[in-house]
Amino acid sequence: MIEILALAVVVLAGLYFIVLAAASLFFPALAGRFLLGFATSAFKHYAEMSLRVAVGIALIVQAPRMLFSSAFSLFGWLLLVTTAGLLLVPWQWHQRFAQRVVPMATRHITLVGLVSLVLGGLMLVAVARGGAN
Repeated sequence: MIEILALAVVVLAGLYFIVLAAASLFFPALAGRFLLGFATSAFKHYAEMSLRVAVGIALIVQAPRMLFSSAFSLFGWLLLVTTAGLLLVPWQWHQRFAQRVVPMATRHITLVGLVSLVLGGLMLVAVARGGAN
């Protein structure tokens, strides 16, 4: 059962990155506003942290059944470690960091879109192809 849930979360995360890519490439202003919306309140901060934990755990659980398993396992652990760091500091620090960094990222929204497209596509292909590398 946990494997099915992990698979679903990984597929949804891959689809999220593809939708973010499409928004970034075709509706850059909308994508920029979306990205600026993270960490604007305690609720949004903790919602983001919860999603990061869910995706991180799902990647770790699903990685052995994915192509490039080591890379996706590492990505899952990276998500968990960075999320733990963000949970150890007040959410306002995350907010201030996002207010400084996101505008820099949105200046390169096409690159954000292309990276999101590659990451989302790789996640979906890795799930579909399965197996360890």
